Amino acid sequence: MEQRDIEVFLAVADELHFGRAAESLRVSTSRVSRTIRTLERRIGGALFERTSRRVRLTPLGTRLAEDLRPAHRQILDAVALARATAGAARSTLRVGFIGAASGRFVLDVAEAFRAGHPGVDVGLREIQFGQGFALLRGGEVDLALATVPARGAEQALLRAGRVLTEEGQLLAVPARHRFARRASVSFADLARTTVLRTPPTIPAYWDDELVPSHTADGRPVERGPVFDTTQEMLALIGAGIGTYPVSAQFTSHYVRPDVIYVPIRDAPPYQRRLFWLRGAETATIRDFERVAGAVSGTG
Repeated sequence: MEQRDIEVFLAVADELHFGRAAESLRVSTSRVSRTIRTLERRIGGALFERTSRRVRLTPLGTRLAEDLRPAHRQILDAVALARATAGAARSTLRVGFIGAASGRFVLDVAEAFRAGHPGVDVGLREIQFGQGFALLRGGEVDLALATVPARGAEQALLRAGRVLTEEGQLLAVPARHRFARRASVSFADLARTTVLRTPPTIPAYWDDELVPSHTADGRPVERGPVFDTTQEMLALIGAGIGTYPVSAQFTSHYVRPDVIYVPIRDAPPYQRRLFWLRGAETATIRDFERVAGAVSGTG
């Protein structure tokens, strides 16, 4: 098996969806399907059971995934370590963030970090919602501040720091929506409105973490159109097309006359952490995370 074949197989094994696997690999769904069919012919058995509703691993596929993951992880770590070693002389630490409030926090951390590390420049980069951890995985940033914990293959690849900030959840609704006049809503109220859909470029577990498919009492949550950026999300909400849960920072950083933010009284808080590649961890990265803890009051 070639390296790319292994990546395709493990992506489908993690996502259990050919389309989402193709999005995460930035290839076409047909290419993913061809690769899996070719692997199954070479191996001589089915790796996945496919129906119109779902995809799942066969016992043979499960065994192959379990055997391949450790070796694949070692390869990724070796490449990441080589990249980190090659760039050891670089004096710039690149930090990614999602959202205006996160950007303000990272700026404060960068200022405090520079005071103790005058030889290291901190470069900041805004990460669009639809990019997820892609910039971090691709080596375009060294650290990323995010609210959704890593799962599956990303959990094996990324290391998470301590919880730095917590914010309550709000439901962003159109100004004329019936919920706009409420003092608060419950998480169960998601089933009574149309919730926008996160971009297909992010892992499925991100969407499940942010918006459950069903409420606690079993009612399905209806999903609306897809958005890729925060501004697209707000434009769709303002036009009355859907709603979406957001963090408390939106009330001060994303004020719009056509969007109202209603507290979700029983939703868990958003927790922000710094993430970085396990194989690319350096003393500089650890120091930045430590300074972030001191700035947030959690260190």
